[in-house]
Amino acid sequence: MKAISPFALGATLYMPATRDDILDVVFGMKIPELRSLVVCLEDAVAAIDVESALANLQALLMGIQARGGRPEQGPLLFLRPRDAEMAAVLNGWPLMKHVNGFVVPKLTLKSLPFWEAAVSNPDLYLMPTLETSDVYDPGAMVELGQALKANLNQRIIALRIGGNDLMGCLGLRRNPATTLYNTPMSYVIPMLAGVMGAQGFALTAPVFEQLATPHLLQEELKLDIAHGLVGKTAIHPSQIRIIQDTLRVSLEDLNCAKLIVNDVAPAVFKHNDAMCEPATHYKWAVNILERAKWHGVKTADMGDGEYSVRLAEAY
Repeated sequence: MKAISPFALGATLYMPATRDDILDVVFGMKIPELRSLVVCLEDAVAAIDVESALANLQALLMGIQARGGRPEQGPLLFLRPRDAEMAAVLNGWPLMKHVNGFVVPKLTLKSLPFWEAAVSNPDLYLMPTLETSDVYDPGAMVELGQALKANLNQRIIALRIGGNDLMGCLGLRRNPATTLYNTPMSYVIPMLAGVMGAQGFALTAPVFEQLATPHLLQEELKLDIAHGLVGKTAIHPSQIRIIQDTLRVSLEDLNCAKLIVNDVAPAVFKHNDAMCEPATHYKWAVNILERAKWHGVKTADMGDGEYSVRLAEAY
């Protein structure tokens, strides 16, 4: 398997499997800036539409096959089955060779063995979604992380935090005037960043469901990045550029990261009036360089929200 960097995901757009324009998205004729796409057969598809959604998915894969496979520069492509039973069926489709993997909905320790049995194709990556009530229990998350590492570690790109479902467990919905970090997610996200991050998993950030407040999306993204989250679910194409622009790294961080990973770096040194200690900051520096590789570098000399970008090839 060719390793997929979690930083390559960028803004991940979900599209119901019933849509008739997915092939255009896969081949970059629509939303050319998109980095990763999830074709959803779960929450975004009503029960009465499942059969037509599966037929549409099959037509999509046949369309990809007819064009000689997905374009190299196109978005990563994932499917979100309704359950492990559906995943087992899709797992056996020959044209799944055109798909990078599955987003696993509502994964728990109890359901994990069923998903392991269902997705037997070793070429399919997994992105489990943490969105059930047991996510609030750090002990349960330690156990789940250990179980994932035991059998699936090399196949997991990232864990996805399902913010809306987690809020729904409490009978809550996001206040449109604040970020998720002003809700009980202010406990859940840092806890998952610590518990799952310490076990070596990358995590992606929940969707921002408001379309009329892009400034608030930017504010939330900065908090996502501060917690080490590597990408974010997009609810609408208008959010993609905002998400991926915010994921760019500052020139200061890039230069600092280069110094830290240098083989001849001192044990402790000062850079931009801050202490740098490679033994402590090495992993941070590696992540900064990986973000820069996929998202480029920004400078803030053009005003708030506008960036002069140097693409990753320049770093």
